[in-house]
Amino acid sequence: MQVVFESRDPEAARLRELAVHRVRFSMRRLAWWVPRAKVMLSDINGPRGGVDKRCQVELRTDGDRTVVITAIARDWRSAIDNALARAVRALVRMLARGRASTQRAQPAAGRTTAAELS
Repeated sequence: MQVVFESRDPEAARLRELAVHRVRFSMRRLAWWVPRAKVMLSDINGPRGGVDKRCQVELRTDGDRTVVITAIARDWRSAIDNALARAVRALVRMLARGRASTQRAQPAAGRTTAAELS
């Protein structure tokens, strides 16, 4: 999995290794489906403080779909963890929806559909 890290904030740039490690850890089950991840950290109000640390995670799947999740928190670590947790949940839901639609489209073996009877 390729992980791209972007940040203009010097404080956030020090967290590059942590962010890359957290992405690889949280996507370990879905790495086969997500070849590329992009993590962007930014400080919304600058040095004034408050709940203003933003982490945006962009995940590209093999099926050319993109999931973009943004989380805002008081500190960088919480923002990264919250964004990644939400991104994993979104990917699992997307994968489950894809499997459910293919199962509905194909009739079960040995069963006859109404269209085949008429």
